[in-house]
Amino acid sequence: MNEQVEKVPTSAAILIVEDDASVASGLVTGLKNVGFRVELATDGVTATRRALSGEFALIILDLNLPERDGFEVLEALSGRVSTPVIVLTARTELETRLESFALGAVDYIPKPFWMEELVARIQSRLRLRQDEPHRVIEWANVVVDLDARTVNLDTKPVELTSHEFNVLAYLVERPDRAITRKQLADNALPESGSRYGRTVDSHMCRIRNKIGDDASEHIKTVWGVGYKFLPVDPSS
Repeated sequence: MNEQVEKVPTSAAILIVEDDASVASGLVTGLKNVGFRVELATDGVTATRRALSGEFALIILDLNLPERDGFEVLEALSGRVSTPVIVLTARTELETRLESFALGAVDYIPKPFWMEELVARIQSRLRLRQDEPHRVIEWANVVVDLDARTVNLDTKPVELTSHEFNVLAYLVERPDRAITRKQLADNALPESGSRYGRTVDSHMCRIRNKIGDDASEHIKTVWGVGYKFLPVDPSS
């Protein structure tokens, strides 16, 4: 790796998933040197949990990982977060490249690599995301920006935790459908041993309290099942 990289102004958060200490150190140092905020995960389970938080602008993913390989990480993230993933691996065979793209990777860089090229690809991908219109859902007096991960109530920001936002986003992206507690837990919450039932209900209770009564009227409890989001005024 060549670390002679020109600094560029950016503060985007990047999740690096790499178990090789030498490679990880070079990536962390190189990306911090050009201004990125960086977090390192060294196994697939930790990577999945952190990626599902939705806190990162981009993920750099190795494929040969302990506990859960890169393909399994891509599968776990598919349909749950929109964070772009760049695969960075020593594996060069065509089948591996095609499988990575099929599972949702947006780019594929074989090792060894040039830091300049990696930074250029990251910046290119982030520029593409900036140019894309944000996915925004509005109802009552609430505006949810799914890409910026923000919620506003009467134009004022609502402070949701990462888990609360994930639960709300998963629900409002699927209007007029009864979503089970298990679906919410499986798709919106990090993997853990105690994420069903009361855990989902606790998150939903806090969400309703934070967005107010008018907006909460659109989130209905489906007894014995879970929850349903009604974008149209349920009383109309």
